Amino acid sequence: MSGRVTKNDILSYIESGTPAAAPAAARPTEAPPRAPAPAPAASPAPAQAPEVVAPPPPKPQVGDRVEPMSVMRKKIADHMVLSRRTSAHVTTVYEIDMTRVAKLRDQHRDEFFQRTGTKLTFMPFIFESINKALRKFPIFNAQVSGDQIIYKQDINLGMAVALDWGLIVPVIKRADDLSISGLARAANDLADRARTKQLKPDEVTGGTFTITNPGVFGGLFGTPIINQPQLAILGVGKIEKRPKVMTSPDGDDFIGIRWMSYFALSFDHRVIDGADAERFLAFVKDQLEAGDFSV
Repeated sequence: MSGRVTKNDILSYIESGTPAAAPAAARPTEAPPRAPAPAPAASPAPAQAPEVVAPPPPKPQVGDRVEPMSVMRKKIADHMVLSRRTSAHVTTVYEIDMTRVAKLRDQHRDEFFQRTGTKLTFMPFIFESINKALRKFPIFNAQVSGDQIIYKQDINLGMAVALDWGLIVPVIKRADDLSISGLARAANDLADRARTKQLKPDEVTGGTFTITNPGVFGGLFGTPIINQPQLAILGVGKIEKRPKVMTSPDGDDFIGIRWMSYFALSFDHRVIDGADAERFLAFVKDQLEAGDFSV
């Protein structure tokens, strides 16, 4: 068995002279038939993007009032949609302490009006700080033309003026050549004539940077849409007294009442990096909080 000589083999050989028959070798167990391999699953057809279908225009119901858009409203709508499609909008917001500017304004308000014939508001101080920032960071005073960036030589500040029938942006041309009093006179004059429809065509074109002031209506801040073909716009929130944690020269913390405001800068991320936007607005913050202005 299994190739070994056994006692039975020897006895059988002695008795008959022939070896004992070897036991039949065990037949190996046949493996069961293998099941056929399943056919590979068919690859799903690539998904197709659903066709974008514009929703049907809404239909007025009984009792609704329908009026056509004015020419100005149509232009504003087209301009806003175009800007969203053109620029990669990003907004950053800083809280700025306007207390020193407020004190400076209060100290010179009466004398300023007697000397210039116009009111002294917060805006001329903001305009001047923006002028300095645009000279320091010229990419914010630029425009995009294809794959080129045009750095504008003049600083022409647009100032959004809300009207009963829409919004208009008159422009202070070469604003960085003007003093605080010059900026105040120019801004007040343009705003007054905008409300009485007395602006000339060239006074609402050519802006290189725009400032809007939702704070006059009480808004804390917004995310303004860039005024094409410009690359940035600043929104000034409500300037109001708020409690603020401050630190004394000895390092002790205390609560102070300060004139505070939120400044929101929307910029075109195609050509303006976030770090540059932060530096720009931080520079404006430093200028205004220092309060170093000649009135």
